[in-house]
Amino acid sequence: MPNVSHKVRFIMPKSPNSDLPLFVFLPGMDGSGLLLRSQIPKLAQDFDIRCLALAADDKVCWDVLVSETIDLIAAENATGNKRPVYLCGESFGGCLAMKVVLEAPELCDRLILVNPASSFRQQPWVQWGSYITQWLPASFYPLSVVGLLPMLASLGRIGQPERLALLEAMQAVPQSTSVWRLALVRSFDVDENQLRGIKQPTLVIASGSDRLLPSLAEGKLLVKVIPNAEMVKLANSGHACLLETDVDLHQIMQGQNFFSGCIGMI
Repeated sequence: MPNVSHKVRFIMPKSPNSDLPLFVFLPGMDGSGLLLRSQIPKLAQDFDIRCLALAADDKVCWDVLVSETIDLIAAENATGNKRPVYLCGESFGGCLAMKVVLEAPELCDRLILVNPASSFRQQPWVQWGSYITQWLPASFYPLSVVGLLPMLASLGRIGQPERLALLEAMQAVPQSTSVWRLALVRSFDVDENQLRGIKQPTLVIASGSDRLLPSLAEGKLLVKVIPNAEMVKLANSGHACLLETDVDLHQIMQGQNFFSGCIGMI
């Protein structure tokens, strides 16, 4: 049996279907696994979906988080025939996805990176702000989360239910956990030589109006370095683009011919 802690688990937004390729979503800093919500109805037409969920008090190092994520993915294909695995990481989850693919390339057939936080160190003010988080008074922290919303998302492009879901997911993460996860992103250390070792077909989705991170510049760098990568630019989208009404991940993948030729490529 895989050695996975109770703090790291998969949630299934739809009934499982082992006849379909596996789509694994690795979430952003909220760690809830719930913010793929608006994309699920269409993705579920072609995929058996799992969303990684981290406990609110989860404070493990990269090595443990990567190992436990790998164990969860491996367990999904432990019984029966191996099926294609699409690994999708958003923001913080994009960093985790890169580490998972590098550590266990045999488990993943295709990689999707949505505004990955691998660009964190290129944004000095964000790094500075990440240190400030730990010094905020506990009573002020919830208000700071609300103030961060316009940086995280283009709110005018997101429906009211999704705005509330984003706010609730952010507020559910304790200050100490936010500090820990920000420290993980600051310490993210995958270099260009390692990225050149990613052989999976890779789709990088980069928001042109990301106010939080230089996602477009990072996307251009990633497709230059990863051998079999292509980028889709969402010109008007913000950082949390998968919550936006006009962003259709299924359609983006289909438009890039990202559904076909997956089996046996790795």
